[in-house]
Amino acid sequence: MSSCNLDHDLEDVTKKLSEQKPYLPEDLFVGSNQLLEKRPDQNTLNELFHLLKKYDLASEEERAERNTGIRKLTSK
Repeated sequence: MSSCNLDHDLEDVTKKLSEQKPYLPEDLFVGSNQLLEKRPDQNTLNELFHLLKKYDLASEEERAERNTGIRKLTSK
């Protein structure tokens, strides 16, 4: 996954989460939604956005890695 210097606001991340909902395990979708309701800091927003970006196109191995990253973010 590449990173970028662009900051993603809450609206961008919420939209990306909605777009990827059909592809995410239910617990990750719910956990991500709960995280966003807490209005996380900019670094967390950016990290979650990039974990969700093109999730639907990722291989099973890549999805497993992203799932781990999302779980780490949502369990803070």
